[in-house]
This record gives sequence, structure tokens and C-alpha cells, in this order.
Amino acid sequence: MGNLENQAPILILGIGNILLRDEGVGVRVIEAMRGMDLPPGVELVDGGTAGADLLDIISDRRKVIVIDAVDAGLEPGTILRLHVEDLADAGRPLVSLHEIALTETLAAARIIGSMPDEVIIWGIQPKDLSPGDILSAEVVSAVPRLIERVLVEAGL
Repeated sequence: MGNLENQAPILILGIGNILLRDEGVGVRVIEAMRGMDLPPGVELVDGGTAGADLLDIISDRRKVIVIDAVDAGLEPGTILRLHVEDLADAGRPLVSLHEIALTETLAAARIIGSMPDEVIIWGIQPKDLSPGDILSAEVVSAVPRLIERVLVEAGL
């Protein structure tokens, strides 16, 4: 599926629906990072609300860093770092708002033998998921800290 010659080894993937305020934080983080001077080995992708469409995008990467709104019942703006295994743990209250699509996409990648070597999910606890395109103040204030952590995660 994926073509190693044409893909950067590190993918930073923001997912979310920008029409539901904090639900769009993953996409907003990617937008904020677009102006940064990143090395050629790192690719930024706005995954929007795509599900299985992401299979080609994530396939055969060395590292995939997913950014999403994650409802863990914590203070709005709280930053969380998760592994793929955390998504499969049904005994926890943690819910990535795109968990099912992401889990299915990763399962498909595993089946076809193109699973990324490492997948890390960085999440922000949302405050407001109502219709609108503006992030809550709590989430906005967490974005620079999240970007810092994502850059460290990417080895930059």
C-alpha cells in the first residue's frame, strides 16, 4: 500500500471535525504547525474526519503521531499521551473521538502488513463540542504545549 520512497518516515496526523469547536483540535494543531520549519523526514497531514481513507497515509511509516480530542473526563485542555494499545482497553473511560475509525484503520494496516512501526496518540481534553469553528480558551492555551511535545515525540 504505502510507498516508502515517497513518504516521510514520520507522519504527524491531525484528526477532527473543525465544525464542532474543540473536536477539531487535531486539525487546528496541524494548521498551526504548517508554518514551522520541519525537516524533510516529517510530513504533516490534516486527516479531518477520514477513517479508512487514512490507510494509505499511515502505511509503512516509521512513526505516526496522531493528534485528536480525547475525552478522559479531565480538566479541559489537559494533554494526554496514549499508545494504540490504550485504545483497545475497553475498561477505561478514555475515548478518542475518532477511536473507532483509527482502530479500524490500524487493524487494516496490520492485516496487509503495512502497520507503522510506532503509533502514538496525543490528545487534548475538549471543553466544548457544540457547533462552531473556534476552539475553547482552555484548548487554545494547551496547543503550544502540545506542539512542543509532538516535536519532541518526532525527535525534533
